[in-house]
Amino acid sequence: MGIEENIEKKSVIKGNLYHIITYGCQMNEHESEKIAACCEGLGFKRTEDRQAADLIVLNTCCVRENAENKIIGNIGALKNLKAKNPSLKIAVLGCMTQQEKTAQKIYKTFPFVDVILGTHNMHMLSRHLRECFLDGTRTIDVWNTAGQIIEEPISPKGGPAAFVNIMYGCDNFCSYCIVPYVRGRERSRAPETILAEINGFVSSGAREVTLLGQNVNSYGRELGINFAGLLEMICRQTNIERIRFMTSHPKDLSDELIAVMARWPQVCKHIHLPVQSGSSRMLGLMNRKYTRDEYIALIGKLRAAMPAIAVTTDIIAGFPGETEDDFCETLTLVEAIRFESAFTFVYSKRSGTAAAAIEGQVPLQIKKERIARLVAMQNKITEEVNRSYIGTVQRVLVESTSTRSSRHVSGRADGGKTVNFPGNPEMIGLFYNIRITQGKKTTLFGEIEDTNNG
Repeated sequence: MGIEENIEKKSVIKGNLYHIITYGCQMNEHESEKIAACCEGLGFKRTEDRQAADLIVLNTCCVRENAENKIIGNIGALKNLKAKNPSLKIAVLGCMTQQEKTAQKIYKTFPFVDVILGTHNMHMLSRHLRECFLDGTRTIDVWNTAGQIIEEPISPKGGPAAFVNIMYGCDNFCSYCIVPYVRGRERSRAPETILAEINGFVSSGAREVTLLGQNVNSYGRELGINFAGLLEMICRQTNIERIRFMTSHPKDLSDELIAVMARWPQVCKHIHLPVQSGSSRMLGLMNRKYTRDEYIALIGKLRAAMPAIAVTTDIIAGFPGETEDDFCETLTLVEAIRFESAFTFVYSKRSGTAAAAIEGQVPLQIKKERIARLVAMQNKITEEVNRSYIGTVQRVLVESTSTRSSRHVSGRADGGKTVNFPGNPEMIGLFYNIRITQGKKTTLFGEIEDTNNG
């Protein structure tokens, strides 16, 4: 992933095939683009066929312990591939291996894994791959702390929508979250670097960009600029036609940012604003630093400035100490706010976090019962919201052919809703005004009204 000092493309690497397996969030997806650039800089070619690969890279996630256990199992399953092809090299990177105990466990348990790196030194991947392929060197290299941001080349996956990291790390230390421990403290990229990257994507055909950070609202504190200022710079100094961002933390969502969102048509009228619980007592135990009433007031500000704004969220059920009354407060908040959609999770104890030590862990059966009630309520609201779009005209950027039918294409409306409508692959990358004819549980369906700015 890093830029080695004019690394020579040795023939032993050149022409070989690489395959990347990505787990986790959009940030991991974006970092896999950097891993791809690293591999291609060394002369590798990409393949989607894992069986044909000379190099397999796993970019891991550790937000939930169950997911980590699954990844460990998937690493073990690669042993058979290595047995069939002894020259195959395997690299495991990312959040999971930033935990030193986990990295050491992988190194000792799976001797067929050749390279193990954490999040803080993924820019060293080029060097370690070169040593691995040319000298047979096996490496485990996990840095305890994050250094300065190292700008790296990107091999974008192509298409009309791109991801751009604006910052790394997190300073919030929510009691259930491992991210600050594996991603480090907050570090913001320089605005001029971000602008240059976005303009590069525009030159390559991108029409939409999603700005990424664990908490984009705290961007730039150490640089003397804030997120609202960066967003306005992007609107003024690039030709990107549509801007999204995630994730936002409610405690840092400023009036200035709301004003910028409302002022600039390039900024999508959609915000993903994790609430996690509707109980102020639970929010305190989670170390979220806002109350139920403060969150509701924030939604009021957003809707006053942008009446059509789409609000989505994350919610945890069964956090330690959660009573039935606490959970009912979550249900009443969901009912009152009517999120367009929500990512809902059963709380899973995560070693290394403060919440793992909180007394009153909720029994699994109760967590399952609560999440079922929450999902049923949100699904009903989502379907009702989707039906409310029928008859409206939505500006949709076509991103792909539909998974439902080869005679349809799929894209997202300004508010983030997926819209399917009749079309062909030649329409990918174009905007269309779509009249919505159906609203299903997760998707809108429509017909072309007209092309909108091509």
